[in-house]
Amino acid sequence: MSQAPVRRRDLPRPAPGLVLALVAWGLAGAAASLGWLPPAAWTAAGAGLGLLALVDLARLWRTPVPDVSRRVPEVLALGVEREVRLELEPGARAVRVDVHDLHPGGWEAHGLPRRLALAPGMVSVVGYRLRPDVRGDSGFEGVHLLLHSPLRLWRRRCLAGTTQTVRVFPDFAPLSKFALVSAERASRMMGAHIRRRRGEGTDFHQMREYRVGDSLRQIDWKATSRARKLISREYQDEQNQQLIVLLDTGRRMLARDEGLAHFDHALDASLLVAWLALRRGDAVGLLATGGQRRWVPPRRGMAALDGLLRASYDLQPEPVATDYLAAATELALRQRRRGLLMLVTNLRDEDLDDVLAAVRMLQRRHLVVVASLRERVLDDVLDQDVSDLAGAVRAGATARYLAERAAAHDALRRHRVTVLDVTAGQLPGALVERYLAIKREGLL
Repeated sequence: MSQAPVRRRDLPRPAPGLVLALVAWGLAGAAASLGWLPPAAWTAAGAGLGLLALVDLARLWRTPVPDVSRRVPEVLALGVEREVRLELEPGARAVRVDVHDLHPGGWEAHGLPRRLALAPGMVSVVGYRLRPDVRGDSGFEGVHLLLHSPLRLWRRRCLAGTTQTVRVFPDFAPLSKFALVSAERASRMMGAHIRRRRGEGTDFHQMREYRVGDSLRQIDWKATSRARKLISREYQDEQNQQLIVLLDTGRRMLARDEGLAHFDHALDASLLVAWLALRRGDAVGLLATGGQRRWVPPRRGMAALDGLLRASYDLQPEPVATDYLAAATELALRQRRRGLLMLVTNLRDEDLDDVLAAVRMLQRRHLVVVASLRERVLDDVLDQDVSDLAGAVRAGATARYLAERAAAHDALRRHRVTVLDVTAGQLPGALVERYLAIKREGLL
């Protein structure tokens, strides 16, 4: 987290108290001109006010800017509220100050600004809550201070503290609840619907006593003869396979659902299935293409998840068209070993030719799954009752759009491509379910 000190002081300006005092003195001057007030009294009042203002200004001028330090985590999670602490030390003089931290614009903050009376030699602490709403690198531009003079006749704007850069990652905390449970149970908690298939797989796991329901092909007759009871072979899903997530960072992923862009949902779901695949012994890689581009070669082990997070946390979708064929060409050159490729995008009928050409190129070596995100608002429109012409037109246009989209999906399925037509909320469970199904069926 980079830090750089900042310090700036503007010239003092009259406070509302001084302005009101000058207005009152001016009204007294009008009264003196009408003979309602002795002119000498008005002159003496003006001299006294001027002297007080000058003394108050001098005291504010000699007041040093308080030292300010900020305590904020180096890494924040998207959408998760965290506490930020400001520590202020005024030096040898007491001072009244209004405090406002210049946090990244647009982030939701609670507890600012604050007014404090800083005692000399004492450290005052200001805490406030901050909720990041954008992934990537974000910066604090310092702390804004408004110093008040002792008599409240003047105030001075200052900038103190440090500029700081923090990193906002996808919220990966929900995975902590999966850490101590089995991979299959974790999959169900993610929303995947898994068919139970006992004893099947492609890698030998162990020998065990025969159970009702085991296939006759599982029985090891030599072991059965030695043990004089039925012994079955138990298999597990093959490990050391490769999963590559192909993330669209183009304009299709700018649509929003549930307060987040489709790309944020896609990135979260991709990290979930990556975590599960790494936990089951597979290698996971990432290719981001369309707008921003990023390549992470497949690696095994849970430490690879940290590399995926660091490589993808600052990715953002851009309003550009995605060249699916160019992405497929790049991936074909980078990924020689056969693997499972999961393309996460928002497929439209006008993209079909480009996507189909890209998928057919990749199918020569890899198993391809296309996850096509559907805007939830489309389902909501069709669920609404139609009571007027505008509603009928909207429902008809939505139904036609969805029909064209479904036709594009069917065209891909005719070329033996698995297509997942899901909303953002359904995406994590759908990716996990498809990954586990492919593993269980030994399709790789």
